[in-house]
Parts: sequence; structure tokens; C-alpha cells
Amino acid sequence: MRNFITEIIDEHKNDGRFNGVVHTRFPPEPNGYLHIGHAQAICLNFGIAEQYGGLCNLRFDDTNPAKEEQEYIDAIIEDVRWLGYDWDDRLFFASDYFDALYEMAVDLIRIGKAYVDELSQDEIREYRGTLNEPGVESPYRDRPADENLRLFEKMRAGGFKEGEAVLRAKIDMSSGNINLRDPVMYRIVDVPHPRTGKTWKIYPMYDFAHGQSDSIEGVTHSICTLEYEDHRPLYDWYLDNIEIFHPQQIEFARLNVSHTVLSKRKLIRLVQENHVTGWDDPRMPTISGLRRRGYTPSAIRNFSEDAGISKVKGVVDLHKLEYHIRQDLNKSANRVMAVLNPLKVVIENYPDDQVEALEAINNPEDEAAGTRMAPFSKVLYIERDDFMEDPPRKFFRLAPGREVRLRYAYFITCTDVVKDENGHIVELRCRYDPATRGGAAPDGRRVKATLHWVSARHALTAEARLYENLFTVEAPEADAEKDFTEFINPDSLKIVDPIYVEPSVKSAAVGDRFQFERLAYFVVDQDSTSDKLVFNRTVTLRDQWAKLRKKTANPSGKKRRRRN
Repeated sequence: MRNFITEIIDEHKNDGRFNGVVHTRFPPEPNGYLHIGHAQAICLNFGIAEQYGGLCNLRFDDTNPAKEEQEYIDAIIEDVRWLGYDWDDRLFFASDYFDALYEMAVDLIRIGKAYVDELSQDEIREYRGTLNEPGVESPYRDRPADENLRLFEKMRAGGFKEGEAVLRAKIDMSSGNINLRDPVMYRIVDVPHPRTGKTWKIYPMYDFAHGQSDSIEGVTHSICTLEYEDHRPLYDWYLDNIEIFHPQQIEFARLNVSHTVLSKRKLIRLVQENHVTGWDDPRMPTISGLRRRGYTPSAIRNFSEDAGISKVKGVVDLHKLEYHIRQDLNKSANRVMAVLNPLKVVIENYPDDQVEALEAINNPEDEAAGTRMAPFSKVLYIERDDFMEDPPRKFFRLAPGREVRLRYAYFITCTDVVKDENGHIVELRCRYDPATRGGAAPDGRRVKATLHWVSARHALTAEARLYENLFTVEAPEADAEKDFTEFINPDSLKIVDPIYVEPSVKSAAVGDRFQFERLAYFVVDQDSTSDKLVFNRTVTLRDQWAKLRKKTANPSGKKRRRRN
């Protein structure tokens, strides 16, 4: 893994900075579940530590108890471990350092670099100025250190209500960087903390806690997303004025993916407004949602590496993520036959009570996966889309009078079409050639299509959940006139029940992944019971018939010239 961050680290190692040590951290805030963007940050921080023989900590930024829950802490730990990373004994929390951070704030007050401000939140915002106008100093800015110490202790003891006082750093109200215009260091939050209970009434802001936490842990390279680039001077100011070990902050552009949103605030809305069933809904871009949909850790890691690390903001097409899971599952997922839209086939010349066990390959990409036995009988189900009564010229699947191959089985020919009183096709009558057992004709004749099938009397009934993109547009947040929820895809989930699956999957466990031959990749969902399996569609296979339809729309076959 080579990128501009590793170039900086290489330069530090060559210069002997940090004595050649590389120590990173992943610092999530436990106010929601992790998403695919966090996955890239996880892979980056742990990957760099591994690449350089260093260490990576997992540290929770638990400085805002009003929004944090133990559920989120547990989910984050599970997600990072599931991705394949470990932090040994280096699981930390910003709350571990509350006492130390408080003393650092006291030190800044003593040397005249921090003060207690009693302006309201709106007044602080107004006094801060704009990008074009300098800020205005607070009337409380020049209080003596002793008074500030007394008031800060009063804040800690609960002597002020929320919003009545804050602790601010005294830097430069005319700075061109608004982050240096006396930023808030501590605010009052009268809410019990998940780990410290009611011990504290005041909590450090992220900008104050982050750099010092890095320093305490011996982090050498503090890798952040690009929005913290303007915060780096403040990161440096705190460390320099407190006079403690100084890590290097490095920023990169956060990952954005098409047809989704990665704002935690918006993901929370999707959950709270019941647009999805929860954080682990398979349509969500959360790690837990991707896991439930059937994505693998290796596919997500490969996607993260493929997306790359840059200083320039951009959007990665969702198809890249789908490409990597297809690549992974093509090698690892066993094949089974399943029918989602069944059409009954009766093989008229097949013995009524005969059942054959036909050998089927589990995975052509993995010889070690072996084979399984698929039962074959007189009555079968095939996909309804595999038959057309009046097919177009390049439709090679089953049609009246046409011969096709049944995978692992026989050649069959459609001899009759049975319809109901409304003219809908309900059954096909076919004949099979017993000499073609195994799918080959001794006389060398060939057919142009091979269909999958399931024996009707042996099929397991199951439920399939067919997932599509949650949003209908590439950039759901781009329209300033509309709320992003207006672009939610009403067809993002289609439930098909029942479907028919070959009996070899009867003992499948939650999380087992399969390729339903010629259809898609599926995973067994946690809603499955001992009586009925539920399958989530992970991703579709490449659709050759869709290519044909596209070509039909361009009958000349000429390539359209791209416009620059």
C-alpha cells in the first residue's frame, strides 16, 4: 500500500523522527454504527501499522455522553474485529484521560492561555466573526487566572447550568483560521456518561481531547479526514502550549460512495424514521448492514485499497464495491440451484416414481470444495424467464419444440404448453433423452442453453429478499431544494416467498454464502428459523440477457462516440 501518507511516514523514518516508530489509532465516536467510509479509515490505520511493523490502537472518542450508547461501542468493536483487525491490549477511551485532560486545562488557565466565558452559545458564535471579518474578544477574556481557576472548578462541581459557561482557549480572535479564535475547550453536559457515570459535569471538546489522547498513547501519526485539515493548527497549538509529546496529524479525503449517504446524522434519520429496519438493514452502508447482506471482510478491504487514499475529494462508484464482492464470492461461495420465479415442468416420458441423485459441482473455482448430489425427478421447477412461447431470434433458452440442457441432468425438449383459463402459462410438458445423462449427447449434438432446475418433490421452500440500491440517484444529497429521503428507492427491497431451493442447503447456518446458479449471490439471514431459511441477495451476477436488450436498443451495433 503506497500513498502520500506512506511517503510522509517514509520521510519521517529517514529523518529519524519518532525514532523510526509508527503508531496509529482508529478513534470512532460511539454515537452510531460504523459505515463503509469508516471501514476505509480502519483499513488505513491498521494497515499502515502492519506495513511498518508498528501498532494501532482502538480508542473511543466518548466525550459527548448525550449521544453515546454502549450499543454503539459493542457494535464498533464487533465491526473492527470482523474486518480482521486486532488491537491486543490497546483498547482505550478518551474518558480514560478525563482527569489528565482536566489537569492540562488547569495548566493552560494558570499560564493565561485559557479562560471561563459566560457568553451564550449564540453570542460566542456571533463574536467569532466570519471568514471576511475578525472576531470580537469576549468581555470575560481577561479575567485573572485565579478567578478562572475558581470558575472552572465551579463548572466541574455543577455550579453552572448547561450553556451558562464554557472554558475557552485564549489564542487569537483575529486569526484567519476561525478554529483559532478562542475555541471552546470544555462545555457543561449534565448527562450521565456510559463509563464514568455522574462523576463529571463537564466534558472536553473533540479538538481538545484528541491530540492530547494521541500524545498520552504515544501515537506518532494521527490520520484524520480532510475536514480536520483546518483544525491541525489548533491540534499543534494545544500540544505545544501544554508541552507534551507531539504526534503528526495527517489528513486525507474521506470516502464517498455513489447512490448512498455516509453522514451519520442522515443514517440515524433513516433508522429513526423507519426508512430501514435498523442499523444492520442490508440496504444500509454500515459495516453491519454489509455483513448481513453477505459482504466479506476481504471484499471490503480490497475495495478500500482500490478506492485509494487521496487529498482530493471524490466519489467512488458503488459498482466498484459490487465488483469486489463478486470477485470474492466467485472463488469462495458454493453453488446451489434455486428457482425464484417458478414454472412447472413435467417430463412426460420420465418414470413416475423414479428419483436419481445427480452429481453437481460445488464450486468450479475451488476443486477442494468437492461435489454434492442433487435429486432429479419427473416434475421440476425452472425459472419462468427461461421459457418464451414466441422467442426473439437470439433467445436460446426453452421454447416450444426446442431442446435445451438441464444442468448436470439431461437434454429436454418442450412439447406442449399448458395455460389456465386466463391464458397464463402454468405448466410445460417436455420429453427427455435418457442417453444424455450428465448433460452430454453421445451423438455429439449440441444445444445452445443450459438451465438450472429444482426437483419439485425435493425442493425446500424458502424466502428471498432481493435488495437494490437504497437511493435512485447517484448523489442523494446534491439537490439543495429536496430532502435526501425524497430519493429513497421504493423498490429497494422485494420479498419473494416462496422460492424453491435444492435440499443440500437444508443445514445451512446464518451467514453461509451461496451462488444461486445463473441468478445471484445470496447469504442466509439471521431471520431464518429451523422451519424456513431466509436468503438475502448480496449482489447479482452479470446479466448477459440484459446486454442483449441493451444491444437491441442499439441495433446497428456501432459504438457510440464519447463526448469529451
